[in-house]
Amino acid sequence: MRNYENLDIDIKDGVYWLTLNRPEVRNALDASMLNEIDQAIDEAEQEENVKVIVVQGAGNKSFAAGADIKQLNARKPLEALHPGMQGLYNKMESCKKVTIAAVSGYALGGGCELALACDIRIAAKNAKFGLPELNLGIIPGAGGTQRLSRIIGKGRALDMILTGKIIDGEEAERIGLATYYTSEEELTTKAESVAAEILKKGPVAIQLAKFAVHKGYDVDEGTAMWIEKLSQAVAFGTEDKKEGTEAFIEKRKATFKNR
Repeated sequence: MRNYENLDIDIKDGVYWLTLNRPEVRNALDASMLNEIDQAIDEAEQEENVKVIVVQGAGNKSFAAGADIKQLNARKPLEALHPGMQGLYNKMESCKKVTIAAVSGYALGGGCELALACDIRIAAKNAKFGLPELNLGIIPGAGGTQRLSRIIGKGRALDMILTGKIIDGEEAERIGLATYYTSEEELTTKAESVAAEILKKGPVAIQLAKFAVHKGYDVDEGTAMWIEKLSQAVAFGTEDKKEGTEAFIEKRKATFKNR
């Protein structure tokens, strides 16, 4: 496991805990931290025993308060065409592991977009979500205009983006931006319990389910159904499918082997 300057990593019971660790600047996402997140995702992907990645922020004041504005100020037009933060978040969304954002405090701009790129979002009572980029004369550029509208609907997404309003954890859960809502004290426990449910499932099936949902979402329904069918065909050919069905018939706990 690598040593990181801006991240704190802990692997425990099949869960890769990725903590953004720059609390003195509200876990702002500068180039160095983004590079380390990229490396950490690669590391988690290679850990065979890891099924879930939980992303959280150090301290309870911020999950990630957005990009480093000084670095953003210096960027040139053509730099926006680089993969950058958007490419990193696409990588996170398509990774084989299930990703959970455990959000306490501010998740603004790039921090909000990081949470949106995760499969599941858990919001603490003190969570604050927002995409205030228009205040800086720019737009959300790390997937925010697309993921937010797909998750909460175009009308609500336009309202959040155009007004720059910041919503709390309870509101985020109500409109579907957050999957779960809990107290700050119970945030880690909630993330552990959600991860524990996922850890019971077949690893190959987890990957195929993620693939079918993400790749099928933006195509016509007929094509999406074929993506589902072909994913199921792959699942039918695995040892895990045999083990899972036999365990059910024999009324015992399945022992999946990721093959």
